[in-house]
Amino acid sequence: MQLDIPPTDIFTPDTDPLFLLRGQLRELAGSAPGAAMQRLVAAGLDRLPLPGQGATLARWRALSAVGAHDLSLAKLFEGHTDALAILREAGMDDAAAGTIWGTWCAEPPDARLEIGQAPHGGFVLNGRKAWCSGARAVSHAVVSCWNREGEAMLAAVDLRQAGVSMADDGWQAVGMRDSASIDVHFDGVAARPLGGPGFYVQRAGFWHGGAGVAACWFGAAGALADALVQALQTRPSDPHRLAQLGEAVVALQGSAALMRETAAAIDRAPGAHAMAAALSVRLSVEAAANVTLAVVGRALGPGPMCKDAAMARRFADLPVFMRQSHAERDLEAVGKLVAQSMEQPWRL
Repeated sequence: MQLDIPPTDIFTPDTDPLFLLRGQLRELAGSAPGAAMQRLVAAGLDRLPLPGQGATLARWRALSAVGAHDLSLAKLFEGHTDALAILREAGMDDAAAGTIWGTWCAEPPDARLEIGQAPHGGFVLNGRKAWCSGARAVSHAVVSCWNREGEAMLAAVDLRQAGVSMADDGWQAVGMRDSASIDVHFDGVAARPLGGPGFYVQRAGFWHGGAGVAACWFGAAGALADALVQALQTRPSDPHRLAQLGEAVVALQGSAALMRETAAAIDRAPGAHAMAAALSVRLSVEAAANVTLAVVGRALGPGPMCKDAAMARRFADLPVFMRQSHAERDLEAVGKLVAQSMEQPWRL
């Protein structure tokens, strides 16, 4: 079942999928990300609208809601829902009920996964995959890999097989600790290729998914701003806090407007190359989130970082998660694309 969330808000509380998702998240407060993912999948709340099918903004709203709840859970949820979208683009049947998927496509130079033909038919994976978020919590994964001709490939793999082993260490950061991103080793593990060489980055959905990650960051930043609004209830005339809230509001609403505009553009032209749009969304949200982290930290002081577990995780998790951005490299890419196209995306 797909969680159909139309772009308009014509719902009753009992039928609004976003309302149901938020209600489930409230019930999951304090749950470990793996257990929370199982509950969300069992409830069918993982079946988001596919990108570019008319409800991209609704998809991002759902990702934002999970990001506002817990970023380690959002990391698993975003990877799982991205994998489902990739499988659909590759023409693979819907993932079996109850399965939880990761999307593991980081390509550090010292960890390369190879795909080759098995002696008795089919394909197998060999090598080490790094940065595997939620490795111990997922049952399947979409992984990037390389064939013997040196071409980039994508494959779907059931992790409940002999030949799959997981590292005991690898994640030392306090931020995003609960995402449990570790190395996974494959030794002759059966896998199914998805698409052909280059499929992962050449498909339209690659950049749609990249923008979706920013929705998770945006949700967490919004939750920080919510905390500042709540704090103002006890000191409603504090001029410094009001100014700090204003700074966060201006930054976040600018990103929100860009996200709405980009989601609508993706739905109008789902096959268009969306690199510039996706990178702009990611960079805008990163900048707005950094502003929000700074002003909320100044406004509320050390108390929430030290005595409120959810806020402490948010302050620790968000900077780590956002390093999935490539910073100046992405800014350079946006500049190059605009310079080459001679477009003026800043015009009203």
